[in-house]
Amino acid sequence: MNATALAVGLSLLSAVGYATAAVAQERLAARRPKAGLLRLLGRSAWWWSVGLNATGALLHVAALKYGSLTLVQPLGALTLVAAVPLGARLAGRRVARVEWRGTVLTLLGLGALLLTTGGSAPHETLPLPDVLGIAVVSLALVCGLVRRAGRPGGRPGLRFAAASGIVSGIASALTQTVTVSVTDRATGPLLDWRTAVVALLVASFAVGGLLLSQTAYRDGLGAPLAMVTLANPVAASAIGLALLGERLQGGPTGVLLSLVGAVAAARGVVLLTRTTVTVPPPANLPAMPPQDRATVRTPAAAPAPTPAPVLSSRQ
Repeated sequence: MNATALAVGLSLLSAVGYATAAVAQERLAARRPKAGLLRLLGRSAWWWSVGLNATGALLHVAALKYGSLTLVQPLGALTLVAAVPLGARLAGRRVARVEWRGTVLTLLGLGALLLTTGGSAPHETLPLPDVLGIAVVSLALVCGLVRRAGRPGGRPGLRFAAASGIVSGIASALTQTVTVSVTDRATGPLLDWRTAVVALLVASFAVGGLLLSQTAYRDGLGAPLAMVTLANPVAASAIGLALLGERLQGGPTGVLLSLVGAVAAARGVVLLTRTTVTVPPPANLPAMPPQDRATVRTPAAAPAPTPAPVLSSRQ
């Protein structure tokens, strides 16, 4: 099995772990929308979701050892694809037609991206000045998003999700640097102070992404998870293309194909969050007239009324 196939396979397994964790986290956040971190720490459901995230993260780290950021990170969109049937099953419903369209578009877009990404295992690492610069820029972006989320009409769910996606994508990029540094003796000693600093930043960004996504999922799973799914690969791929020398294959044709694939995948992800269902009245209350029944939008991948990749992707 070559490096590309191994990276894709590990990414698929990672997406399943992240999807299961995301659905569990959304449900937890919906049941306890005002619960603080200390209360969450006392709930077994929280720790199950953390364990699922950790499993997905370990598989993601392994994938980053064998594949480039521009290959592995877009595959994080499969998290939402995997969450669709899981969420539908928990909700006791069938997968909607719009969800099937979103799944097909996402898979076709990812297929186009796979044709243009590099197939060799990564060997480049980020120098410490670049790492520190990335950390400063990302913190500034996150602080701006969080500050705007607190304003009236700030749509906090989407802003916290965007912050989580950026942080998780950067954590993945830094994770690849740590992985290559530790496993490739040509880059220097097995452990040095630079690797230790980067590993500490990875841990900090991982925890930050987890908490930011938990906050985002208080508004539901669909739109926030879509934002995380899109922001994560954008942040990581930007680092790979700008600082790690990763390139798209196929020249201008490859660039055009990758753009078409990215648009198709993004459109598919958005469709996967659009499902309208009618909420029936509680069994112990008299039925309401049809015009009074509440029609609400719920995430495509989640049932009713929850954090996110420990790394990412992804997440």
